[in-house]
Amino acid sequence: MSSFDSDEEQMEMEEFPDGDEEFCVQTYMPNYGTLSGQEQHAVELGPCSKESTLLVGSKCGVEFNGNEDSVFFADGQRRIDFILVYEEEQRKQGDQKKMRSILSKKRKRALFQENLKTAGLQIEATRSILDFKTIFLKLHAPWEVLCRYAEVLHIKLPLFCNDLKPKTSTFNCITKLFSVDEEKIPPEDEYFTAPFEMNRIKSFHTQNRDTFFTPATRSRIVNYILNRSVYKRGKPSKFGITKLLDSKTYKAAYTLHDCKFNQKSSDPLCPNERFLLYQEWAHPKNFYKLQPLDLIRKYYGEKIGIYFAWLGFYTGMLAIAGFTGLLCFIFGILTMDHNTWSQEVCDPEIGGRLIMCPQCDRDCFYWRLNITCQSSRKLSIFDNYGTLAYAVFMAIWVTVFLEFWKRRQAELEYEWDTVELEQEEPRRAEYEAKCTMRRKNPITQEEEMVPYTACGKCMRIFCGGTTVLFWISLIIASVVAIIVYRLAVFFEFSVNLPKAMDNDLEPLKDYLTPQMATTVTASLINFVFIMILNIIYERVAILITDFELPRTQTDYENSLTLKMFLFQFVNYYSSCFYIAFFKGKIVGYPGEPVYWLGRFRNEECDPGGCLIELTTQLLIVMGGKAIWNNIQEVLIPWLKNLISRCKTKSSENVLPRWEQDYQLQSISKLGLFYEYLEMVIQFGFATIFVASFPLAPLLALINNIIEIRVDAWKITTQFRRILPAKAQDIGAWLPILNGVAIFAAVTNALIIAFTSDMIPRLVYYWTLSVEPYGEYSGPTMRGYTNSTLSVFRITDFSNISKPIKFPPWFDPETHTTCRYRDLRYPPGHPLEYYHSLYFWHIMAAKLAFIIVMEHVVFGVKFLVSYWIPDVPKHIKDQIKRETYLTQKILHESHLSQWHNKMTDATKSLMKGSVSLKEHSKDMDI
Repeated sequence: MSSFDSDEEQMEMEEFPDGDEEFCVQTYMPNYGTLSGQEQHAVELGPCSKESTLLVGSKCGVEFNGNEDSVFFADGQRRIDFILVYEEEQRKQGDQKKMRSILSKKRKRALFQENLKTAGLQIEATRSILDFKTIFLKLHAPWEVLCRYAEVLHIKLPLFCNDLKPKTSTFNCITKLFSVDEEKIPPEDEYFTAPFEMNRIKSFHTQNRDTFFTPATRSRIVNYILNRSVYKRGKPSKFGITKLLDSKTYKAAYTLHDCKFNQKSSDPLCPNERFLLYQEWAHPKNFYKLQPLDLIRKYYGEKIGIYFAWLGFYTGMLAIAGFTGLLCFIFGILTMDHNTWSQEVCDPEIGGRLIMCPQCDRDCFYWRLNITCQSSRKLSIFDNYGTLAYAVFMAIWVTVFLEFWKRRQAELEYEWDTVELEQEEPRRAEYEAKCTMRRKNPITQEEEMVPYTACGKCMRIFCGGTTVLFWISLIIASVVAIIVYRLAVFFEFSVNLPKAMDNDLEPLKDYLTPQMATTVTASLINFVFIMILNIIYERVAILITDFELPRTQTDYENSLTLKMFLFQFVNYYSSCFYIAFFKGKIVGYPGEPVYWLGRFRNEECDPGGCLIELTTQLLIVMGGKAIWNNIQEVLIPWLKNLISRCKTKSSENVLPRWEQDYQLQSISKLGLFYEYLEMVIQFGFATIFVASFPLAPLLALINNIIEIRVDAWKITTQFRRILPAKAQDIGAWLPILNGVAIFAAVTNALIIAFTSDMIPRLVYYWTLSVEPYGEYSGPTMRGYTNSTLSVFRITDFSNISKPIKFPPWFDPETHTTCRYRDLRYPPGHPLEYYHSLYFWHIMAAKLAFIIVMEHVVFGVKFLVSYWIPDVPKHIKDQIKRETYLTQKILHESHLSQWHNKMTDATKSLMKGSVSLKEHSKDMDI
């Protein structure tokens, strides 16, 4: 229970001090039976001393009629639009504090339910079959209430059928193979719509009142009433079902599924939409099919519908990227044995003769380059010209994906009547509860109540921003800790791992180098850090956003989205950025290495390069994240429901629909937010680091094909029905995706330039391998390996870094030099150990490549975004047609009303004139 609720309960208790024998009489709504807005009962609660007993309504409620599939009141006519659940609290003898808490909760429920009646809702109460103390309150919104609040909420409702036939797509013959069977789920009728108005109700398509308001719309209206009904009078008054749920006054509030997910309802009035969704959408057999988006939207609301529409569209576009990435990977495998630089590393006469300098101080050995043969071969799979072309392709793919999604989103906005949602979205109940100050609205020029001044709002945002920065600094601190771990452990692995390889792990000798062992263990520890920080920060981000007090639910989610993404972005990607752009870049040279904190020698890349380490990091984080999310989102709710079913199987009673749903898990208010966050983080992995791991989009595709069905199965079978809500688009996630796309183009250019060896190879191939700089007459990669290794004189080691152990094959007297990965002048040169001219040529080439690639990518992105309009032409035509016909019909309706009024007035005047003439004739007579 929150501190707010505890303080409120304490105030309730202070109203009834010990020894107060006065009788408390209040207006109290009975807990049982069917209640309408006209029923009201005065109940004497008795003396408020600790010996008193709170009386409750004497009605025994409506008994369950045995129809487990019914979603109606006992009369079979009025549909259940919402369920409230509470438990009858039992007073323990002598427990005065608990008695006062019970009294407080009952008084809140009494006033709250009384205000629900006043708002026009009808209530029917039923006891639980399994637990006699549990009471289910079934809420029904009559036609008049639905009409009144539909006008308040500006809900768009059908006027007449859409008479513009959409053009047949040329791809229909292909998409039809993957479409849902229209005989089982027929397509929805398309209507032109307009915001509902009571005085023009005849203009709307109201032939069937039972289907005019969909169950999702009905639940949304009832939820609006629940969020604004008062449960405690005062200044300011306390209202909203959310606070009552937080204080455990009510145990649950939810809408009903229409039937069992795996069995059709026996009730002829049930549409069996849940059963259809399970059979044609959530079942694993449908993994290759398109989603029934209209039915998803109809059953769960637009907010869930737009999420699955986006996820399905993203997955479809990933199929293109994944297939292209697979071709790039196959190209790397086919050319692996033809890379000259990789062959030179593995060649005993070249790589076997190159003696490399130790990579740590004192205890590390000299080693031959050819021991990195397997690492070089694996690196050549990802570090090739095909990867360069794929990085450019992905930059264009991201732009096409986002532009076509805008078009698809515009279609859904129109088809689902969410185009003008910004004007019709109501304020949050939590915002309204804090409105205590007056401010002049610059638009309406009228005074309105607000919770804070402009200065107060800035202070709230400032506090939230500083808190986010503090937590981001914690992530950076954890990354630094991981780096220190890598530096310390690398020394141990360098000393002990070769001994273990010679004894017990000989088969892994060619694969498990000290650098690789350090990378794998550090990645696993980093993943654990990521998960722990995520769990803690999620609560902090929610507290910060609650403190900021956004005006609408969209503002709330957008604010939380930005905070969570900034944190997650740094949390998930920081270690990858360290490997890509910092590791092995500032290491000095063997005679003068760079140290962290004055103690730990800076880490060098794996002899095969840092790119293979970055790939390993991505695999561990992406794979671990997917496994963890599935355990957290699917396995835990399934186990909880399994335990609940095992408990209820002992009872042979038939459970009603509302009690079956009560046994399911309740989904978090931010459940959809976490689904978006998971996919956007995955989108970053699939685009930002694609130059190092072309298979990332393919892995994301496989994950998403599973994710769609898992999410569908989860919300259809394991959770109570999600409360329908409106959503115009994917909210703040779209600009975040745009930002990730721009960032990905820059990052991939930097990875190719600084992490990959692509540019040095190209410079060598076209310039340094041929005369006059090289010894070959034509461009070739022969000799490249030797050109990338600088020479170091063994006698130049400092006392701190000078090795004290030597491998059996190393003779200090014979071998006077060793090699290291860098481009520096050799010993004896006037600028010995300074960066060579070759180094600066390559650096200039890298910078030039970054500039050219960014300009090409952003130029193509601009052209693609210009050529692809955000709104399709047929949607523009339909919007214009709807606007024209709506104005025409509503205008004609207005003229007709005006004409009828004028006719009545004229008849009245004419009747009065005739009466006056007859009166004059009588006077003359």
